[in-house]
Amino acid sequence: MNSIIRIAVQKSGRLSDDSLALIKECGIKFYNGTGKLKSVSTNFPIEFLFLRDDDIPGYVEDGVADLGIVGENELVEKDKDVTVLKKLGFSKCRLSLAIPKSQEYTNIHYFQGKSIATSYPKILGDYLAQHNIQADIHEISGSVEIAPSIGLAEGICDIVSSGSTLMMNGLKEVEEIFKSEAVLIANKKLTEDKLAIVDKLLFRINAVQKGKSNKYVLLNAPNESLEKIVSLMPGMRSPTILPLAQEGWSSVHSVLSEDQFWEKIEELRAAGAEGILVVPIEKMVI
Repeated sequence: MNSIIRIAVQKSGRLSDDSLALIKECGIKFYNGTGKLKSVSTNFPIEFLFLRDDDIPGYVEDGVADLGIVGENELVEKDKDVTVLKKLGFSKCRLSLAIPKSQEYTNIHYFQGKSIATSYPKILGDYLAQHNIQADIHEISGSVEIAPSIGLAEGICDIVSSGSTLMMNGLKEVEEIFKSEAVLIANKKLTEDKLAIVDKLLFRINAVQKGKSNKYVLLNAPNESLEKIVSLMPGMRSPTILPLAQEGWSSVHSVLSEDQFWEKIEELRAAGAEGILVVPIEKMVI
C-alpha cells in the first residue's frame, strides 16, 4: 500500500479557513462539507482530520496525525513533544493582559497579588514567573472577558486580534505577553516514506508563500539608466532585458520583494523608469 500522511486542521474558524485556503493554493483537492471530520485528497497522498484546535498538538504527538496546522499559542500551551516544520505567516494574533478601563496601569507589577482569568495558564504562568510576579491564575475555558465584571478576577489574559472585544467588555489591553501565528507541526517519528511526502508538501507551500511575498515587475527604461535600474531590482538571478522598438529604450522584467516594493518603485522612477507594471505571482519556484 502506498504511504499517505494525515494532517490535522482546525474544524472551523479563521485558522481553519486560512489553513484550507493555503492547502488549496498548493493544488491539493479535497472535499470538506459541513460537519465532515475526515477527508482524503483526490490528487495528493494526504488525509485531513478536522479537529478542535487545542486537540491538534496531542494528536500529532501521539501519531494519530502526522502533521498539524495550529496556532503557536495552542502549541506552547499544550507543551507537546512535536517538531515545528514551518511558520505559516497567517492567523496572527497576540496573547495580552487586560484590565478594566477605569483602572490605572503602570507596569507588570500591577498584577502582584491580583487574580487573573485565562484559558492559557501555562503561558501566563511562565510570563509572570519571568517577572517575579505572584498572582492567582483562574483557568476558564471561554468567555474570559466577562471575568472582571462578575468579580471572578481583577484582570484577564486572552487572545487579542483587533481589541474590539475587550472594548465592548469595558477592558483595555495593557501588556502583550506572547505573539502567535499558524505553524505546521509534525510527529517526531515519521517514516522515510512519509517524510518524502512531507517534503513535497513543503515544496508546494514554499512556492505559494514565495509568490505571495514577491511581485513581478515590468518597466521601460532608457538604456543610459539600465545599470542603475538593474542594481535596484536584481531579481531571482538577474533581470530580463529586452530591446524596445523605440531606439535607446529597453524593457526590464524582474521580481521585487513585497517588503521593499514601495521603496524600490520610488527609486526606480527617480532613476528614469517609466510604464511600470506590477503583476501578482501565484507560485514561485526557486
